[in-house]
Amino acid sequence: MAGEGRYDRLFVGGQWVPAHGERLEIVSPYTEQVIADVPSASLTDNDRAVAAAREAFDNGPWPRMPLEERIAALRELRRLLADHQEPLARLITEEMGCPIAQSRTIQAVNPVRVIDACLDLAPEFPFRSVRRADTGSALVTREPVGVVAAVVPWNMPVGISVQKIVPAVLAGCTVVLKPAPQTPLDAYLLGELVDRAGFPDGVVNVVPAEREAGEHLVTHPGIDEVTFTGSSAAGRRIASLCGNDLRRVTLELGGKSAAVVLDDADLGQTAEAMRLGAFRNNGQICTLKTRVLVSQTREKELVERLAAMIDTMPVGDPYLENTQIGPLVTSRQRQVVERYITSGREEGATVVTGRGRPAGQDRGWFVEPTLFTGVRPDMKIAQEEIFGPVLSVMTYRDEAEAIEIANDSVYGLHGAVFTTDLDHGVELASRIRTGVVELNGSPAGLKAPFGGFKTSGIGREHGPEGLASYTELRSIGLPPEYAASLA
Repeated sequence: MAGEGRYDRLFVGGQWVPAHGERLEIVSPYTEQVIADVPSASLTDNDRAVAAAREAFDNGPWPRMPLEERIAALRELRRLLADHQEPLARLITEEMGCPIAQSRTIQAVNPVRVIDACLDLAPEFPFRSVRRADTGSALVTREPVGVVAAVVPWNMPVGISVQKIVPAVLAGCTVVLKPAPQTPLDAYLLGELVDRAGFPDGVVNVVPAEREAGEHLVTHPGIDEVTFTGSSAAGRRIASLCGNDLRRVTLELGGKSAAVVLDDADLGQTAEAMRLGAFRNNGQICTLKTRVLVSQTREKELVERLAAMIDTMPVGDPYLENTQIGPLVTSRQRQVVERYITSGREEGATVVTGRGRPAGQDRGWFVEPTLFTGVRPDMKIAQEEIFGPVLSVMTYRDEAEAIEIANDSVYGLHGAVFTTDLDHGVELASRIRTGVVELNGSPAGLKAPFGGFKTSGIGREHGPEGLASYTELRSIGLPPEYAASLA
C-alpha cells in the first residue's frame, strides 16, 4: 500500500479492512496541493479496532508469550524500519514539510534508536522480583496494563508512534494507534511493517481519525490506558475525559524551554547549538529552546552570533539537501506564528532578523526564522508556545534572576544551561523546574526518562520509567520458605 496516492482500508485485527468514515485529504505544505487521501476512521471503525486489540489482549497469545518471543518480533520490526528509512523520510517531508536532511537523520532514524534502547533495557527490567521483610514476603510482578490508545501528533509522527508502541507491546499490551489527520501516510507504512514483522492479529491497529473519533477512542470502555503527545490544551481535555473513568493516562505536552547562557559560556558553541536546538523541524518541536537567557553584558555578542547563524540557514524547498527551514505544516499554523510575530512587535520587542514570509516564495506555508530581542518575561512570545521558527532573547542581571525567568512559565518540559564550569552547570540545572535539562546541548538520550513538570505533562516516556508506565504492579504474598527459595 505504501507509495499509493489513495488508501482505502484501515489496519485492524491484523487485516486491511474497509473503512466506514469520511476521507482525509493530505495537503503538501510545500506545493499546497492534495497529495493523497485516506479514510478517516468512524466511531464504528474505532470500535472495531478496540475490539480487535481487546481480543488480542484478553485471549490472544501476545501477553502470555515469553519475553524473548516479544523481543524477537520487535527485532524484526527494527530491521524493517532500518530498511525503510528513506521512504519514511520522504513521506514525512511530503506530509509535513520537515527538511529532507532532518527527516533522514532524525525522523527516520529515531524509531530504530527507540527500539534499540527498549531492547537493551528489557532483559534487566524487573518484570518479577521477590521482596522479603519481617512483615511478610511477596512476589512482585509488573503485568501489562491492557489495551493502549496511542494518540500521536504530526510533528514527529513515526518517532512518537514507535516510542509509544514499542514499550507498550514489549510489556505485553496491545495498541490502537491514532495518527494525526495531517500525517497518516507514514502510519500506513508503519502498519505494513508491523504486519510483515509477524505480530499476532490485533496487537497493533492503525486508525487515522479526526478529533471526534479520537475522543471516542480515548473514552472507550475497552481502553485501559491512553498515551498522548500534543498540546497542553488537548492534554487537559484528554486528562479530564480519562479522569471520569480513572483511566490510566500518560501525557507529553507543550513547552516553552529556556536556555540559560552563563557568562563563561562559549558563545560560538551556544549559537550553533540553537541551529537544531531552537529551529529544527521548522521550529515545530515541543522541546526546542525558544527562550535564550543571557546576561546584559554578553547580550550584544550572543545576538550577533545568533543572527549570523540564522543567516546560514537556507529557507525553501524541503526536498533540497541544504534546506534547513521548510514550510510549516498547515496554512493555519503559519497564521498562528505570524500573529505571534506581530504580537511581539506590538508589545515592544525588536526583530533582529526575519521578515515573515520569505521573498520570492509564492507557494508553501513558509515563515522565515525570526530572532527577537528586548523581550520581557510577561510578553506573549515569552509565555506561550508558538510552534514555529521564532526565538526570543531575554536578559538577566544575575543567576538568581536567570533562574527566576527560566521558571516563570506554566511549562516545564525542557531546558538548557551553557557554561564551561560543568559542576556549576549541573547545580544550576537542578534549579530549573523542567523534566529535562541539557548541559551545553548534550542530549539526555533514549534511556533517560522524558516528560514534563507543570502543564508539560503527566508521567514519563523512555527508559525503564517509560516501560513501567505500561504495567500494573501486583503483589502475591508468599510463605517465607517459598519466598527464600525464589530470592
